[in-house]
Amino acid sequence: MGEPPRSPTPNFYSILGIQKTATLTDICKAYKSLVMKWHPDKNLSKKSEAEAKFRSINEAYRVLSSKKREEEFLFVDEPKTPKNEGFASSPSIYSRSASRRTPSPTPRSFSRSTSRVSTTPTPASWSPSGNTTPTTPSTPKEAVPPAPFLSKVMSRKSTSTPIIFSQSTARRKPPPIEKKLECTLEELCKGCVKKIKITREVISDTGLIIQEEEILKIKVKPGWKKGTKITFEGKGDEKPGTLPADIIFMIDEKRHPMFKRQGDDLELGVEVPLIQALTGCTISVPLLGGEKMTLSLDDIIYPGYEKVIAGQGMPKSKEEGKRGDLRLNFLVEFPRELSDKQRSDVLSILSDCS
Repeated sequence: MGEPPRSPTPNFYSILGIQKTATLTDICKAYKSLVMKWHPDKNLSKKSEAEAKFRSINEAYRVLSSKKREEEFLFVDEPKTPKNEGFASSPSIYSRSASRRTPSPTPRSFSRSTSRVSTTPTPASWSPSGNTTPTTPSTPKEAVPPAPFLSKVMSRKSTSTPIIFSQSTARRKPPPIEKKLECTLEELCKGCVKKIKITREVISDTGLIIQEEEILKIKVKPGWKKGTKITFEGKGDEKPGTLPADIIFMIDEKRHPMFKRQGDDLELGVEVPLIQALTGCTISVPLLGGEKMTLSLDDIIYPGYEKVIAGQGMPKSKEEGKRGDLRLNFLVEFPRELSDKQRSDVLSILSDCS
């Protein structure tokens, strides 16, 4: 019987979306982007597809990065060590594989390549339980384990440089970061665009943690209330072994010198002298947008008297085109002094009033 047909070898470069000439940095960058995009925990609606892609992305990264690390680790172009210094008196620990590619017996300096080995991402695997666990990349077949003195050098390099994926913990998402976003009543009435500059830590393509500035834009919609939350997913600090936290901005209202908000309504206190409160008056009422309207009052104004102006409150965010009301709360200003005659006249005039 003939051998069963072999499955075609996957095109790892195509899986990561890179060219065959891609560098180790290109491979790391593509892997980091794709593994975040297709993590099963972030694609619950198409979990089966995400699991398959997640596995193929990790396999492609494992194969290509191991191959590239082997090439760069063994054959990085570094200045040769001067005679009688450093490694010059020691035989090359990689002479067996290096002899296949270069006739030069001079050992290379391994400082750059060991650093690269420690700063590239470690492929992550995903289990049905939802946990992401790192897996160790396979050792290049041609590479011989480094000598004891070189192992110490490599150990120091590894511990001094952050690694993208933790070797002992699953990639968990920390609690969201909450910040207040203060807005004036005018901004919440008309709407506006708020720009917030944040500085956060991100992991570079080479695995280093660097600080990065970013401008976040928030389009405040007319009618938003205090407590409205706006979430920016994954805009927190990037740290090894964890997913970036979300940043949540919570709307807070700045205190207004004249108006007070109650839901969709606005309240405004108006003072009138006692004589106008009793005889009627015409007043100029300021509106939130800066305009003014004239209001004639024939009623007797008493303490606690309220006048409602429909449609001059805040926009209703869930009812387009509709607004709340403006409620005028009147305060009567009494005279501080009265002569005896004035008191007598007032008593005479008001004695028959109920």
